[in-house]
Amino acid sequence: MNSFAEHCGIHDEARRLALQQTEQLIAASGIELVRFAWCDLHGTLRGKTLVASAAAKAMLDGVGLVSTLLLKDSSDRTAFKVFEAGGTAELPGFEFASNLLLLADPASFKPLPWAAATGWVQGQPWMQDGSAVELDSRRILQRALARLAEAGYGMKCGLEIEFHIYRITGDSAQDQLDPEQAAWPGPPPKVAMIHPGYNLLSEQWFDMAEEPLRIVQHTAQALGLPLQSLEIELGPSQVEAVFDATDALTAADNMVLFRSAVRQALRRAGYHATFMCRPPFPNIMSSGWHLHQSLVDIHTGANLFQRDASAQGTQSTDAQYTLSEVGEHYLAGLLEHARGMTVFCTPTINGFGRFRPNALAPQSVLWGRDNRGAMLRVVGQAGDAATRIENRIGEPAANPYLYLASQIHAGLDGITRQLKAPVATDAPYGDAAVKIPTSLGEALDALQADSVLVDAFGSSFINYFMRIKQSEITRHEQAVDGDDWQRREYFSRI
Repeated sequence: MNSFAEHCGIHDEARRLALQQTEQLIAASGIELVRFAWCDLHGTLRGKTLVASAAAKAMLDGVGLVSTLLLKDSSDRTAFKVFEAGGTAELPGFEFASNLLLLADPASFKPLPWAAATGWVQGQPWMQDGSAVELDSRRILQRALARLAEAGYGMKCGLEIEFHIYRITGDSAQDQLDPEQAAWPGPPPKVAMIHPGYNLLSEQWFDMAEEPLRIVQHTAQALGLPLQSLEIELGPSQVEAVFDATDALTAADNMVLFRSAVRQALRRAGYHATFMCRPPFPNIMSSGWHLHQSLVDIHTGANLFQRDASAQGTQSTDAQYTLSEVGEHYLAGLLEHARGMTVFCTPTINGFGRFRPNALAPQSVLWGRDNRGAMLRVVGQAGDAATRIENRIGEPAANPYLYLASQIHAGLDGITRQLKAPVATDAPYGDAAVKIPTSLGEALDALQADSVLVDAFGSSFINYFMRIKQSEITRHEQAVDGDDWQRREYFSRI
C-alpha cells in the first residue's frame, strides 16, 4: 500500500534517500523527540511533537492537524464559524474542524541546540484526499516562485532583522503561569532592558548585551543559518541580525526558524525576545525588517539587476544609472503595487506606528539611490555584482512567505508591462508623494483595490486573509484598553 506522501506525489527518490539518512541520524544522535513544525498565516511555528520511533512513519503518512489552525486570528480565535451551516462555504474541506495531514520534509531535519535530545522537521499541510492546502502561506510563495521560474528568473534575498531583547525580571515567569491571571491572551512578562539605547553600534552597549547576543549567535549557527553579524540598534534594548543572501524560499524558511528559535533559546536563559515592531514602552524605537532582493538568471545564477555601465544619457537619479532594464521594470512594479503589498509587509496594527518622518522608516511610495528614508533603496552601482533593491517597508513580525510573494507578483507585473520608474527622490519625507497606508484597515482596503495582486494571490486567498485580519481589527476596536490589548496580543506572542 502506498504511503500518504506517495499519494500526494512528493515521495520521489531524493525524498526517500533523505528519509533514510534522517532515520539514521536520529538513531545515531540519541534523539528522543522530534518536533513536526509548520508556519501559520501569522508567521508562527505550530505543530506536534512525536517520539523518535514514530517520526519516520509520520514523515511518510503524515501527522493529523485540526484544520482550524489555518483559520485563527492573531489571538488564536477561529475567525470562521466552522460548526454552523455555511460557515466555511468558501473553504471546502475546513468544515467542522476537520483534519489535515502535516507532511514533513525529512531533508529539513535539525537537532535543536537548546532542547536536549530533540530534533525538528519542517512540514506543510495537505488535505486528506492528497491535494495541496492552497491557503498554506509557504505554498503561496512556492507558487509565486514557480511563476517567476517560468519567466526564467530566480530570486535571491538577504535579511536584516531588527528586534528587541529584554531580561525577564522578578517573579514575572511565575506570574505568567499563575492560573488566577490566565486570560486569552495572557499577561506579558515584566522585563528590564539589556542596554539603554541611543548609542548606535556602541561597543560598550554590545558588551553589556553580550550574554543574550551570544545565545542568538550560537543558536543561529547551530541551526545552520547564515548569520553574518549582530549589531546594537539605536533604540533601548534593540538589536539587529544580518544574514547572507540565499535563494528566496530558503530565506523565508530561515526567517521563520530564526524567530522561533531565538525566542525559545533566550526564554530558557531568562530573556524575552520580541519581533513586535513597537514594544509597549515610552521612548521606544520601531523595528523594521529590511528585505534585500534581486533577480537572478535561473540557469546561470547571474544577477539580472546588475548592469556593466550606466545607461547612456542617464544621471544618478535615473533607475538605469544603476539598474538593468529588468531591474528598473521590477522596481517600478514594486512602486506600482506598494500600497497593495503593504499589508503583507506590515501585517499588524502595531506595525503602522513605524511609518514616521525622519525616522529611518519610509512614509511615502518612493525609491532612492542609497537613501534610507525611501521605501525602496537601490544599493550598488554599475559593475557591482551585489546590486539589489532593499524594501524598507517590512516589520519583523511579517509572514516571510507572503512578504516575498508580494514582491514577486508586484515586480513581475512591472517586468511584464515594462513599467518605467520615476526619478529617485531627494526628499523622502516630502508632502507630494503617494503615502504608504497608515493603518491596517487602510492597508487591507488598498490590497482589495489592487486587482493585479488579488489575481496573483487568488481571490479565495485574499478573501480568507481579509477575514482573518478584519477579526484582529474588530477585536482591537472593541478592546477597553488598546495598549493592554497590544501588550497581550503582540508583545507576549511575537
